Amino acid sequence: MPFSRRTFLGATAASVAATTRVFGATKAKLRIGLLLPYSGTYAALGNNITDAMKLAAGERGGKLAGREIEWIAVDDESDPAKAPANVNKLIAGEKVDILTGPVHSGVAMAMMQIVRQEKTLTIVTNAGAQAVTGQLCAPNVFRTSFSNWQTSYPCADVMLKDGRKKVVLMFWNYSFGQESMAAFKEGFTKGGGTVIKEIAVPFPQTEFQANLSEIASLKPDAVFVFFAGAGAAKFVRDYADAGLRDKVPLYGSGFLTEGVLGAQGPAAEGIKTTLHYADSLDNAQNRKFRDAFKTATGREADVYAVAGYDTVHALAAALEKVQGDASAQKELIAALEGVRIDSPRGPFRFSKAHNPVQNVYVRQVKGGKEAVLGVALKNAEDPAFGCAMVK
Repeated sequence: MPFSRRTFLGATAASVAATTRVFGATKAKLRIGLLLPYSGTYAALGNNITDAMKLAAGERGGKLAGREIEWIAVDDESDPAKAPANVNKLIAGEKVDILTGPVHSGVAMAMMQIVRQEKTLTIVTNAGAQAVTGQLCAPNVFRTSFSNWQTSYPCADVMLKDGRKKVVLMFWNYSFGQESMAAFKEGFTKGGGTVIKEIAVPFPQTEFQANLSEIASLKPDAVFVFFAGAGAAKFVRDYADAGLRDKVPLYGSGFLTEGVLGAQGPAAEGIKTTLHYADSLDNAQNRKFRDAFKTATGREADVYAVAGYDTVHALAAALEKVQGDASAQKELIAALEGVRIDSPRGPFRFSKAHNPVQNVYVRQVKGGKEAVLGVALKNAEDPAFGCAMVK
């Protein structure tokens, strides 16, 4: 076949471009920003996410698609007011290739205003704010954790099946708590239940005595709550100390007990929650993950660690599709959209809004451990209200 000079030059240019992509990608370190809490009530969550990300990277030889990783961590202090400066520090100052985090939904909302403009590839590793994959959804933003709807809506059906018709809601009064309650109420009232009182507690307040006295006087069938971390540990102990544990059954999204069962002790016994993960999930991936995390950190893995772990494995699978070139964002986004993972939590993929599609389990504390009672909602997919990417 005739081979013109133009054809030769074109083929050579294409070859050089492909070689440059592969060489450039493998030569430079992949800069991953971690916007997470390393102090305050959510510090343990930030540490578990970070350590699990590094564990996953270590399973791949410390590289993703042939590129060594440089981790740049910033303590967001769970403070939304400091979020813009912290996000800009990572994006403009450190020039990270990929931004991950945060835990606090208020921080996530502030972060979204910036990353949507800057187009930085962002993977939310915990915060469940609905808007992240709803009104503020963007092609460059994914989430490997959950939405507030996913972890709370299924609990309504669990409570109704248990015969709980009149309930009190109690929650930390910021976006996570507010959205968790809205999702629960959506399912609960639809099923014929009645909410007789909503008690909003300023975040991160942990003085609950007056609220617990009010609950005792209301005599509901059950209480559904949102608290997490150290605050959840104290709430559960206070609830038992107030004599409510054996009188008014306690339910919540799984963050009520996740990672703090040891601190809660016998006070947590019998609590039912819904979550997309449980320590006792019986699959090979979970057993391997939990053993590896315990060996690496000396701590037990939890749902926060799972999100960090899956973040790195999802990134690795997508980066391999683009030979490690994080600058090829359109192709990298498409690769992430196609990722399928056999996660410690079970089957995992992204929805059109880039939120996880995953099972949500019913768990109950028995003998100081989370027992899985069954699946509350299979392949739970967040409704993604307001997301323009969902047609």
